[in-house]
Amino acid sequence: MAVVVASVLAAGALAPAASARPAPVSSSATEFPSSYERAIPPLTDDRGRTLTLRGWNVEDKANRGEDALSAITERHFRDLRAGGFNFARLLVFWDDLEPRRGEYSARYLHTIERILDWARKHRVHVLIDAHQDVFGPAFGHRGIPEWATRTDGLPFTPNPDDWFSEYFQPAVQRAFTHLYEDPDLQRAQAAMWQVLAGRFGRHPAVMGYDLINEPMGELREGEDLATAARRIEAEHLTPLYNRLARAVRTKDRDTWIFVEPTPIVGEGVPTGLGRIKDNRTVYAPHFYNTAMEAGADYDPDAGWIEAYEAAVTAYPARHRMPVVVGEWGPLNNALPNMGRFYREAVASLNRYSSGWAGYVWCYGGGYCAVDERGRFRTNKEQTATPYAPAVAGTVRSDTYDAGTRTYRLAYRAAARPGVTELSLPPAPRGWRVTVTGRAQVLGASSRGAWPVVLAWPGSEVVVTVREAGPYGRTDHP
Repeated sequence: MAVVVASVLAAGALAPAASARPAPVSSSATEFPSSYERAIPPLTDDRGRTLTLRGWNVEDKANRGEDALSAITERHFRDLRAGGFNFARLLVFWDDLEPRRGEYSARYLHTIERILDWARKHRVHVLIDAHQDVFGPAFGHRGIPEWATRTDGLPFTPNPDDWFSEYFQPAVQRAFTHLYEDPDLQRAQAAMWQVLAGRFGRHPAVMGYDLINEPMGELREGEDLATAARRIEAEHLTPLYNRLARAVRTKDRDTWIFVEPTPIVGEGVPTGLGRIKDNRTVYAPHFYNTAMEAGADYDPDAGWIEAYEAAVTAYPARHRMPVVVGEWGPLNNALPNMGRFYREAVASLNRYSSGWAGYVWCYGGGYCAVDERGRFRTNKEQTATPYAPAVAGTVRSDTYDAGTRTYRLAYRAAARPGVTELSLPPAPRGWRVTVTGRAQVLGASSRGAWPVVLAWPGSEVVVTVREAGPYGRTDHP
């Protein structure tokens, strides 16, 4: 053990986290109790460790041009890390990157790089998300540039009281069809992604690219929404993702590519996506309920979480893809049943996914995770629990009991020496970490580092984390 400890520390166990570049996924990478969970592989880093991502979306939808992304500061990443989070989904907008066709904003690229440098400094993995809401600025939102918006003269009527309904306006739906089908727009979207991948593919903070946020499409006459969503996913999104994946790979061969279904998956509708011909692909659905987004409280008897979980697991199990949920979290988080919702939602997400990003890390009201002073808003503190960001071995079980404030990780250590990382969020009395098996816990000894577990190769290890006694400190026996 002494040799293992010395060699791993010499290799930089407490240095900045390893890149989340993919490693080959074994068919036996994780052992879980249900068939779909056994079939969904974990996300891995470039050391072959099993990754867990916990974090939040980071955005600035208000500012454009010279002020684009100016609302995002280093504080976002410092506070994320201090809260125990290791993941940020960074929203970027094509209309800011390429305001005129063929002219890419050097200022915008520089601003993105500065944000990524903050993430690296605070050891936060970043997913670059090509975001769109209701297509883009042609309809009063952000995303696809106006020069790439073609409506064939169809009407559009704004509905600020229900912005999501604007997706079903004829002009918006036709704009999606042209984006998917027009060869020049296909080339332009691919070129945009080549600019991003070429510029940021080697940045150590970047672990993935989300090719398009919440894609929608055009409904046909007499077609219900579920049928339309599956058709759009099969006929438009599958070729779109394969086309953009090929474009990205001309600049970056390693970084994970994230693909989303339509938002209709939130209604428990299985996706119609086909095979994405890239072995470094992550399935990235969003986790929203229509009624709750409209202001309703969580209904525990409606079975929505169960229906959603069933809907989102079939596709990645069939295609052997990791899952990371890119957005989730209700607007009215203080309603009577929302405490139960957060408990049940987090438990569900952790059953089948390699991680998630809540919406959204900002300082204020609405969807914001924290208030102006950085304190969690009601019920959102339930997102900050102990977990293992990286496990050097095969996970046997990974559970958190909110009632007893106890986290338990069981794994078989890899054949080669490796470092398993633990994330312990702030707690009034700190945390106590114990380990059984041929392993040792080392406390964090460098700025921004978390406790780590070093295990004898091939040994069976159980790590238990409990809230500590009234000493105001974290114990690492």
